[in-house]
Amino acid sequence: MKKIEILDSTLRDGAQGEGISFSLQDKIHICQALDELGVAYIEAGNPGSNPKDAEFFKEMKKVNLKNAKLCAFGSTRRKNVKCSEDANLKSLLDAKTECVVIFGKSWTFQVTDILKTSLKENLLMINESCRYLKDKGRRVIYDAEHFFTAYKENKEYAFKTLEAALEGGAEVLCLCETKGGFLLDECREAVREVMTLFGSRVKIGIHTHNDCGLAVANSLIAVEEGACHVQGVLLGFGERTGNANLSTIIPDLQLKMNYECIPNKNIKKLTSICKRVAEYTNLSLNPQSPYVGINAFAHKAGMHIDAVLKNPFAYEHIEPEVVGNNRVFLMSEVAGKSTIIEKVQKLFPRLKKDDPIVEKIIARMKELEFEGYQFEGADGSFDLMVLKMMGMYKPFFKLHYYQTNGSNPRPEEGVNCCAQIKVSVGNKMEITAGEGDGPVNALDIAMRKALEKFYPIVAQIKLVDYKVRVLDGKEATAAKVRVIIESSDGKSSWTTVGVSSDVIEASWIALCDSFEYKLSIPKS
Repeated sequence: MKKIEILDSTLRDGAQGEGISFSLQDKIHICQALDELGVAYIEAGNPGSNPKDAEFFKEMKKVNLKNAKLCAFGSTRRKNVKCSEDANLKSLLDAKTECVVIFGKSWTFQVTDILKTSLKENLLMINESCRYLKDKGRRVIYDAEHFFTAYKENKEYAFKTLEAALEGGAEVLCLCETKGGFLLDECREAVREVMTLFGSRVKIGIHTHNDCGLAVANSLIAVEEGACHVQGVLLGFGERTGNANLSTIIPDLQLKMNYECIPNKNIKKLTSICKRVAEYTNLSLNPQSPYVGINAFAHKAGMHIDAVLKNPFAYEHIEPEVVGNNRVFLMSEVAGKSTIIEKVQKLFPRLKKDDPIVEKIIARMKELEFEGYQFEGADGSFDLMVLKMMGMYKPFFKLHYYQTNGSNPRPEEGVNCCAQIKVSVGNKMEITAGEGDGPVNALDIAMRKALEKFYPIVAQIKLVDYKVRVLDGKEATAAKVRVIIESSDGKSSWTTVGVSSDVIEASWIALCDSFEYKLSIPKS
């Protein structure tokens, strides 16, 4: 298997995405996760651009990375400034990383109209910066910014910039499709010509953006043409529409195209590490993400599910376990009987397929879906419904009342609503109150206070996601809403659903199911 170097830029290019802001500890955790995955390089920020990145590189000296090499990122020297006097190059050296990534201008327009310098001076800036860093003992990866635009408009000069970096000692020439607007044939043509001219002398890399939705495809094409260094962001986020998504590129190359990107034993860690990075980034992992999304191996249509139960190869391109993911059968009105049986048998393994209760469960599920419930994203509520239909459900508490009220302006940060709740467990009554950021948060806090006295395990439950959907917009403010809550105990997660014309009541139903599920099925 030919090896492909993977450079992850989550902490540099990914950090340029809207809403992305890493704390120092976030960055360290993400580095450790990427190192565990086994990428070759981690481009971890620009120490010359902000104090946080400079501090990060100091802290990382205490962290032992087993697989990845940390890279500091920056630009070539400024125009008409000696390398030894350039603050940016000094910051790269101060980061004390074995490898550095520097970018330079390939496109004449960028040189003359943005940098406001001559084409000759730009070549010197590239060459001298690479040489200076190499002479200081650094391995240099050169990012040829806007290379594909430069190739299209003046490829002779674009090649001169690559030659300048190569002569300066760069060990990788990375072709950057900075604007993300090039189509597949255009990318293939440019990489092919670069390989002809430079491929025998230096490693060629690819760095793509997703403005045309082709970042992954163009990266794969570059590898097909001979590139052996691929840059991207593990989850694909970044400036504008994002960067090449490494969680797709890595398995595409390794499982489909017979290249080695990370150690083979680590491919099974891909899904779990993507989830960890999403958590550190404070993002929800896109459920439709290839390979690693929760829906990547989800089946809904009854015919599909029936076929997959007989042989998964019927509708799955790989086994989900290969990338550490799981097969999911979604519950809905289009799901077949075999789906219901598969789900119910996880709770009651001895249940026979022809048991009359199965038909009753299907009928009840369809009744609830007619009312607006949706079980394909609410396995917790589905399991509780099955327990009730089987006569195995035991209510753990009884609600007597709840009430919420808001305040404006906020009395303090993070508090704009109060909730009071009265519940009983057996013959014991509990009245508690909670305050939070919104009525659902306040109810959640009050509910925990009430139940933790009876069921300490409730302290493990954390509400991690909350979604509301209006089911019939024509009814305006009287429309039914569906609320889906995702909860976790730190080891596993489950989803519950509530439906009502009152968003607070719908939220309460979903919230109650979340607690009941944890208490009814402790193994979760």
